[in-house]
Amino acid sequence: MANKLIVSLSPHVHSGDSIQKNMYGVMIALVPALLVSLFAFGLGALVVTLTSVAACVFFEWAITKFILKREACTICDGSAALTGLLLAFNLPSNLPIWIIIIGALVAIGIGKMTFGGLGCNPFNPALVGRIFLLISFPVQMTSWPTAGQWTSYLDAQTGATPLALMKQAITSGDASVLEQLPSAMSLLIGIPDSCQMGAGCLGEISAAALLLGFVYMLWKKIISWHIPVSILGTVFVFAGLMHLANPVYADPISVLFTGGLMLGAIFMATDYVTSPMTHKGMIIYGVAIGFLTVVIRNFGAYPEGMSFAIFIMNAFTPLINTYCKPKRFGEVVKK
Repeated sequence: MANKLIVSLSPHVHSGDSIQKNMYGVMIALVPALLVSLFAFGLGALVVTLTSVAACVFFEWAITKFILKREACTICDGSAALTGLLLAFNLPSNLPIWIIIIGALVAIGIGKMTFGGLGCNPFNPALVGRIFLLISFPVQMTSWPTAGQWTSYLDAQTGATPLALMKQAITSGDASVLEQLPSAMSLLIGIPDSCQMGAGCLGEISAAALLLGFVYMLWKKIISWHIPVSILGTVFVFAGLMHLANPVYADPISVLFTGGLMLGAIFMATDYVTSPMTHKGMIIYGVAIGFLTVVIRNFGAYPEGMSFAIFIMNAFTPLINTYCKPKRFGEVVKK
């Protein structure tokens, strides 16, 4: 039998990456932060996480089968489960189950499947769900349980978060309010100085756990350093300048370790579908997110600005990709 010459389209070298491998790789990187949240909130963290993941997987399966009527099942690629995990990380541990289910439906149904599924969505689905819930249920989404309540869930004791204290200092013009902030080491590790301090969302507890996940993803080459480093570097510079100009603005170290900054910079902004493709574009994208985060936190109505900053820059990603197109092979450069 004569040998057949098989000709296929490029690329001809396969790296071994796959959607499933990368999705589960990101989930592995989130394990340290998940363990810290389970230690801090106990039953509440477990209920929110399991509900969010299960609801996201179910809605993707149901929409794919009964509405889009596709034969291929996509729930095994890990993208729906990752969306559910990231959505849970952006929620307080005492959020009612029915609100979590609504958030999962919006994240999957509107944020992802409306545009055709994975790879077609212009915005990060988990962020779509979080922002929808934040606008629709502001009271429930801004009631922050204190850490260490392992057996309570809906009746958990709440308290002001470090971001709320930062906002209070700015609005009141009283820099002494910032003296109530936990120490930088406490914010880094995730152990509160005071049991009365609200701990924030599930994924905001420990900056160290999130940084550990960042190192893991860099090691596995799931993401590159460009977006997280440009976001964190920009926030550090602008927050530092504002602190030097007026002490009512918190110091840059505290700003870096509070709220959803680490979670957003490492796990949300680096989403393959909604972030730029080139390294130059990634840096532009990251600097813009960092700048918008500082502006919204200090001058906006909400204490946190990370979600809105990423959401806004998701919309600019196609424009950034157009501006930062790589040079074509064989192209003649006009002098």
